Amino acid sequence: MDPSWLALPAGALVAGAVLRFSPLNPDAARMLAITLFCVAMWIGSPVQPWFTALIGIALMGVGFSTELALTGFQSPATWLVVVGLLIGEAATASGLAELVERIALSRMPERITTDAVAVYRYLLVVLSIGSFALAVLVPSSLVRVLILAPILKSLGDLFTERSAKIGIFLGPLFATYYGASGILTGSLANIIVTGLVESSGGPAITWTEWTVWMAPVMGIGRVAVVVAVTYLLYRPRDRDAIDSPERVATVAPSPTERRMLLFLLVGVAIWATDFVHGLHPMFGAVVVALLSFSPGIGVIDHDAIGETDFSIIFFLGAIFAIAEGLQRTEFTDLAAETMLSYLPSDPSLPLVLLFVVVVSMLLAFVMEGMAVASVITPVFVSFANSAGIPLVPVAMIESVALNAYFFPYQSAVLVAMLGLGVVDTMELSRMAAICTIATLVFLLPIQIGLFVLFF
Repeated sequence: MDPSWLALPAGALVAGAVLRFSPLNPDAARMLAITLFCVAMWIGSPVQPWFTALIGIALMGVGFSTELALTGFQSPATWLVVVGLLIGEAATASGLAELVERIALSRMPERITTDAVAVYRYLLVVLSIGSFALAVLVPSSLVRVLILAPILKSLGDLFTERSAKIGIFLGPLFATYYGASGILTGSLANIIVTGLVESSGGPAITWTEWTVWMAPVMGIGRVAVVVAVTYLLYRPRDRDAIDSPERVATVAPSPTERRMLLFLLVGVAIWATDFVHGLHPMFGAVVVALLSFSPGIGVIDHDAIGETDFSIIFFLGAIFAIAEGLQRTEFTDLAAETMLSYLPSDPSLPLVLLFVVVVSMLLAFVMEGMAVASVITPVFVSFANSAGIPLVPVAMIESVALNAYFFPYQSAVLVAMLGLGVVDTMELSRMAAICTIATLVFLLPIQIGLFVLFF
């Protein structure tokens, strides 16, 4: 029998133990049992995550109410991700990623084309910056990875050393994934955390506000860390280990590429002016999707919608419903009080933020990052309100912790990178672990210092 199926009896046993022995009130115990059963199934993955999510939604509908079970589908954060998938399909179909490749090769200085180390250094920096810029335009890390991967594999084939191929592949992908912490719409963790904070009674964090606080350190700074780590780990050793790239005849974007870029910039303009109109980032994404699929001016046929995998909508729906259920049954308040008991009576902001990082990262070792967000974010909201701590830095630091990984199983995006067949588990784990440690050692103190200074 496949060992992953052990998650089913394990989840049932844990849920049964909670129902039988937990000192919680009956509603809270029932909600926690459903949560732990889903978490066990998501960890073991005997079935696809969306199937487990559907089970969770059904259990909440039977155990509580239809309204609670379906509450996750009312969240704008859920629909932002769904619309982001459509934008990714359009960006791929438009050839926008190939434009990045052409620009990178055309700007390469002629004098370095025969030096593998110099070419590697140039491509790593340029592609990582371009990949980070894509995080501003395309609101889905998984979609960006799937868009960029074929281009990076092609450019990696310029080198004859495996280490250089791995570096050109992993560096920009980690830049667009890890650097996305600095852009609200760039990471699923950011979207889910802010959505849960708002739905739990906290403030609505705007796209602009997030960018101002997070982009300098956790966006640009994290990309710099990724580039440095990639260069140290995977640079070529032999300066002759390269097939000189052919000169690109033209870098002028095609009409389709130009229109797609314009549509994406319209979305960025809507996101960046949310402090004026107050619209959720979902509406900016909807405008981009409508333009991209519009007859006559769009870049993709409507039939492409049928090729898009929308199963993540069930996963997101379950996550938000779980968070709402834990809050309604007062489990989050109890958990917050328990957490507060481990801190001084008047905890400082730096101590609380470090506590948030530690709790989030420890939980991420035993469950997928988005599942962590659904369980712990409402607790942090209640916890911060009780301690008199501002919620904005708490939410932002939590998202940083949820975008810090050590092993592929912690993230669906890392699993997707592994599935592309360019790197093995050990290589990907080493890259993820070192980037995460460097973030915690060098960038986290700076980010916390900024919050302490201004909040």
